Amino acid sequence: MVRVIPIASPDYSAFPELIAEMHRLRYRVFRDRLNWDVSTSGDMEIDAYDALRPTYMIAVTENGLVIGCARLLPTTGPTMLASTFPALLGSTSCPRSERIFESSRFCVDSGTSETTTASGFRDATYGLLAAILEWGLSHNQEAVVTVTDVRFERILRRVGWPLERFSPPVQIDATRALAGRLPIDESSLWNVREMGQLKDPVLTPCSTHVKAA
Repeated sequence: MVRVIPIASPDYSAFPELIAEMHRLRYRVFRDRLNWDVSTSGDMEIDAYDALRPTYMIAVTENGLVIGCARLLPTTGPTMLASTFPALLGSTSCPRSERIFESSRFCVDSGTSETTTASGFRDATYGLLAAILEWGLSHNQEAVVTVTDVRFERILRRVGWPLERFSPPVQIDATRALAGRLPIDESSLWNVREMGQLKDPVLTPCSTHVKAA
């Protein structure tokens, strides 16, 4: 079973290897596989938003292998949507609220995450989506905003968590990119769990992981 560990900035020092493996995964996915123009340091993908002390959602297997991740930032400060991709907002003002956060750098290692559900999506994908919803609900959030592409927009629709677009897609290099808002609510979490056949919460508190390590 995939577990997702939320690592906030006060806990960074307790998980240096998990965080390093997360950056290596991002390098393999965004630079090697997708060929995006991203900032790198050695074999890691690291950008300016990592310096803002985000909360990392790191999906791991039972033996501790990092197979997925996402990065969460408050919209009350700098975000990728506001600072890097404002063109994807169209005429919409960029959301800024203590109850809205941004998710970025969402990825799953397709080379090591072998298990798939009946719908064809990988367990780690469902696990990360459910974990973002679980984290949002536990932090009294009402929505998450994200920059994504039309392919992943279709995935979100199929799992019962449809994206509310800010504006039509824009071609950025080889990607049909768009941005939008997703509700943080119990019904969306139920949809994702049902589609992903997730019987239990996937979010694993840092303290639990430390004790089990």
